[in-house]
Amino acid sequence: MGFLKTCVLRRNACTAVCFWRRQFIQKPSVRKISTTSPRSTVMPAWVIDKYGSNEVLRFTQNMMIPMIHYPNEVIIKVHAASINPIDVNMRSGYGATALNMKRDPLHIKIKGEEFPLTLGRDVSGVVMECGLDVRYFKPGDEVSHKPKSLTHAQAASLPYVALTAWSAINKIGGLNDKNCAGKRVLILGASGGVGTFAIQVMKAWDAHVTAVCSQDASELVRKLGADDVIDYKSGNMEEQLKYLKPFDFILDSVGGSTETWALNFLKKWSGATYVTLVTPFLLNMDRLGIADGMLQTGVTVGSKTLKHFWQGVHYRWAFFMASGPYLDDIAELVDAGKIQPVIEKTFPFSKVPEAFLKVERGHARGKTVVSVV
Repeated sequence: MGFLKTCVLRRNACTAVCFWRRQFIQKPSVRKISTTSPRSTVMPAWVIDKYGSNEVLRFTQNMMIPMIHYPNEVIIKVHAASINPIDVNMRSGYGATALNMKRDPLHIKIKGEEFPLTLGRDVSGVVMECGLDVRYFKPGDEVSHKPKSLTHAQAASLPYVALTAWSAINKIGGLNDKNCAGKRVLILGASGGVGTFAIQVMKAWDAHVTAVCSQDASELVRKLGADDVIDYKSGNMEEQLKYLKPFDFILDSVGGSTETWALNFLKKWSGATYVTLVTPFLLNMDRLGIADGMLQTGVTVGSKTLKHFWQGVHYRWAFFMASGPYLDDIAELVDAGKIQPVIEKTFPFSKVPEAFLKVERGHARGKTVVSVV
């Protein structure tokens, strides 16, 4: 995966890298004249020339600096970036079918023309240039109006995990600061990037939080506000949970076998909801193609939703969802001191492959950050 010192940020609803903002009015991406003239200026970057293991990461001093091609784009000088598990998976080719369709919806390019490829979704930095339709940023602005209380390294650790958790909790789960007080919440995978953020949001909204993690992460999640902590290594999870009161909401960032038993611990016929972040959506498209993959995904989620509905609970999937308004709400919580970034380790730009290996090993205690400037 590569981390550019400058990158293009597209401000539309399907953007993977969409950061702090204050006000934004959506405008259609109608092709207009570029505000950036063609140039030969290059920059250092980490890229991949094929999908594979960590050995495919390659450092280059000669990556072309991006140009603005659409009026709703800005170019950013990146000060810091962070790595997410999905970045490691995408280095290996996960989601390539869907992403190539987004890059080339008319299938004009031949397979493999996406290389050399830079990966990544979280950055913090400074705006260098703006497209013709950009009204709320100007060169020199921090991207994009990041929380004032955070450094660039701290800000880079938040967007992807924060928006993923917010999507699951608020958009899909229906929880907010008005209806969350007293709700019993179970978070599976509580010590990772999404989990550590979710704990803090739930406590900011006065929920009762039970966090599931390993024993060596218990002190961290308690400091973040977890009321109860369960060590998944200390015995059978179902046996430990059956002594607790049922839950109103379960957030699952672990997946696998957890959904075969986790829904048994929801309050029946009360609107209680289980939301998982581990879905076969991109994997189905990689394996079956776009059309058949989407069909298979629809059948899977539909059948599971109906099955659990008749058992008195709600079953849902959630994904990262780019949203400027959500980031505004998150920034307010950060500046109010209710949410703090949780960074496990920071690597220099020269050590990007080591940062990838750190994330690939799992057992995260927050986020892994790369300092670029």
